[in-house]
Amino acid sequence: METSCGFVLLNHSSILLLQYPQGHWSFPKGHVEDGEDHHTTARRELLEETGISELTIVPGWTRRTEYTYSRRGSPMKKQVFWYLATTEEFMVKLSHEHTNFLWLDLNRAKEQLTFDQEKVILSEAGQFVAEIGLM
Repeated sequence: METSCGFVLLNHSSILLLQYPQGHWSFPKGHVEDGEDHHTTARRELLEETGISELTIVPGWTRRTEYTYSRRGSPMKKQVFWYLATTEEFMVKLSHEHTNFLWLDLNRAKEQLTFDQEKVILSEAGQFVAEIGLM
């Protein structure tokens, strides 16, 4: 099973979404490389995909999603570990892996996300940050 890690990234009350070439909208994420822990992977991928390097991981919140997709006609299982982080950086320098980005409030971000699992992730992250007073 493939493993990726990513962030639900907050900048005050805005959440960063990236558009992938296939058209879907999601959070920044990417594959775990040999020897990396999950936070290192998520940080590296965020930097590669957006240019954002300064962030604080919010302790006490993590989620996992799992799905199957098709790669060259073969089904591939994938799991993604999601973490919550905050940043003061607002400027995004997109990599070649994405076609667009948006900073959106929670409700608009939920509407923009393509996949239902990620809408649930965002709702749960929103509840958590409200409970701890981040939003």
